[in-house]
Amino acid sequence: MLLSLIPKVFYADIQVGLDLFTRGLGFELLHQDSSISVLGRDQVKVYLMENAELAVLDRPELAIEIDNIDEIYAEIAARAPDLLHPNLSSVQDRPWGAKEFALLDASQVCIVFRQW
Repeated sequence: MLLSLIPKVFYADIQVGLDLFTRGLGFELLHQDSSISVLGRDQVKVYLMENAELAVLDRPELAIEIDNIDEIYAEIAARAPDLLHPNLSSVQDRPWGAKEFALLDASQVCIVFRQW
């Protein structure tokens, strides 16, 4: 049985990622050492790594499927409105049938929240 898929995101400045996931998304720091930061909220986890060479190679777009998009949007918009993606800064009905909004950090990592 597959339980979860945990992305590893590389940052030139790990503080940018920590800000996105802790202040922006409300994740808790579960573990941190010189090589990795593990963050989580509910059943979702992410690994953040500081490595400038790998960070410039890919700025990922990650999607988190949720069942309470209006509640999560209100929480994040109140706490970190500066992180809302300029192209998807409110909950929108998408042509493929989902409701979505997104966050974008200073390094161009994008997090899309999606409710089907």
